[in-house]
Amino acid sequence: MAGLACSTLAIYFSILGIYEAAMIGMIWAVAFDWLDGIVARKIKNRTKSSSSFGGQLDILIDIVSYGVAPSILLLSYGEYEPVFLAGAFIMISASALRLSYFSTFGLSSGGHYTGLALDNNNLVLVFIFLFERFFYPEVFSVILYVSAISLAVLNVSKIKTPKLSGNPINVYFLSFYTLLISVIYGWMLFKW
Repeated sequence: MAGLACSTLAIYFSILGIYEAAMIGMIWAVAFDWLDGIVARKIKNRTKSSSSFGGQLDILIDIVSYGVAPSILLLSYGEYEPVFLAGAFIMISASALRLSYFSTFGLSSGGHYTGLALDNNNLVLVFIFLFERFFYPEVFSVILYVSAISLAVLNVSKIKTPKLSGNPINVYFLSFYTLLISVIYGWMLFKW
């Protein structure tokens, strides 16, 4: 639920146009998503029904974290212009399709995802947003739009991507990335 709280904050700050705070919420949503998976796998004697419940809850939180929150970011940065509504719909639709596909088919042989895993959306968008201040808003809105649509296409593509969240090295990398991004955006937030 901590990831959902972070996503809710990201949505709130996106609507307000406080994008630095939204980025912090988006990156922590990923960190908590990975953490809850690690914790869930370590719990002994979990019943099948509690495992199923946790899996369904995770999917619902994922659609908010990786579909709705980035879509609201896109809409807000695009000043709610109708073309950005289309982009937001594409992102949410791709997220729903991606999660439905994964729920039905799971990982492919070799522990790979079919399509880009949704948590990558936040990881990439948070990084891209670091460069926002170097562009005119009109230009960056196009960069953000193209990036968001590209991620949505990759989410539903047939490419095979490795599962990053189970590997301890990737968990350490995400921890470092989350803290670094939080410090950078926190500095930007309070510097202005």
